Amino acid sequence: MQEVFYHIYPLGFCGAPEHNDGKLEHRILHMLDWLDHIEKLGVTALYLGPVFESDRHGYDTRDYNMVDTRLGTKEDLQKVLTAYKERGIKIILDGVFNHAGRGCPFFQDVIKYREQSQYKDWFYIDFNNRDNPDGFSYANWEGHAELVKWNLDNPAVKNYLLSAVDGWINDYQIDGIRLDVAYTLNQNFLADLNHFCKQKNPDFFLLGEMIGGDYNYLLNDGLCDSVTNYECRKGIYSALNSKNLFEIAHSLQRQFGSDPWSLYTDKKLYSFIDNHDVDRIASIINDQRDLPLVYSLIFAMPGIPAVYYGSEWGALGQKINHSDAGLRPYFSKPEWNDLTDLIAKLAKIHQEYDVLYTGDYQQLYLTNEQFAFSRNSGDEQLIYCMNIADQPVQMQFDTHKTTAQDLISGELIDLSNGVELKAKTALILV
Repeated sequence: MQEVFYHIYPLGFCGAPEHNDGKLEHRILHMLDWLDHIEKLGVTALYLGPVFESDRHGYDTRDYNMVDTRLGTKEDLQKVLTAYKERGIKIILDGVFNHAGRGCPFFQDVIKYREQSQYKDWFYIDFNNRDNPDGFSYANWEGHAELVKWNLDNPAVKNYLLSAVDGWINDYQIDGIRLDVAYTLNQNFLADLNHFCKQKNPDFFLLGEMIGGDYNYLLNDGLCDSVTNYECRKGIYSALNSKNLFEIAHSLQRQFGSDPWSLYTDKKLYSFIDNHDVDRIASIINDQRDLPLVYSLIFAMPGIPAVYYGSEWGALGQKINHSDAGLRPYFSKPEWNDLTDLIAKLAKIHQEYDVLYTGDYQQLYLTNEQFAFSRNSGDEQLIYCMNIADQPVQMQFDTHKTTAQDLISGELIDLSNGVELKAKTALILV
């Protein structure tokens, strides 16, 4: 999927209350005010966090067929998504299929009728454990009692969830789904979901959330098309903060290099630097001058580049007292500054140069504070150079060229004596 992603967490983005108060508000229409900004940024795919009825944060779903009342109505969401699709922007919705919220009516039926509930086998219930306040215990997600684990081996549950997905495709013409906690999803269900969606649309995109481990666990044919690249997310900011580019270079070589042991040479991972779950890059990078370097690398390395709303202008945001609220704020309107300008330019470059999508990865130069690699496809070559030091440097490596154009500045660069980089600078050379 040769796209540039933009990630919005709708409940925060639209200023919804933390708890579902049941009051219908048409907040999702706020997204229409950002359409011009997002298009100008060069975005081609919009990943929306949870939009369906939930108890609190969207990942505790009550009803997979009803738009969250805090956001609006089905017609509101259709209006918004149609407007984005008319601008050529694809739509990816969040699919939370591992668990539901306690407010889900099927689980509420179990609470009320216990062993007599027709939905008792939709979850993993132990009626012999009566110490729980509900008078029974149940499986949940990673110890979070508010997230009740679905029994995805139950055909009725699978049919219910696939029916919901069918509705999303038919009602909103979505182009893909991001799969919450995909690393713990029942793989039989995931395979069935893949088959169901690809029958509807062979190009339907399934993005799996992976935090660690071997991403090939989900990148097999018939499961996910891409997964979140958390390894490089950490590697990028950690390498810049510690002035040790060997860290991110190791991850890129491990993932995409030409070595026999490289893991994902033919895979497309989702490249991001922050999202709704982690501190924003502007809050954790030691030197704000490194922010442009972060995004230049995100867009030049192998993968599908993504930007989290607000981070395109360097918005701050951190978890406070274990609360994610600071990561998911409301902004009345978008901002535009030099960083935004750069990201828009990088997005344009990524769309215009296929080698950034199809090309291999070859490391060319590496020190603690300088790094260069090439992306190669047939006769096409693109070279990325980064200098995070406070002084200019001369980088020596064989480019087989005497001159090249820097796509970021537009300048023609003399390569006869290597590559000269100013302090805190990145180049993308063709």
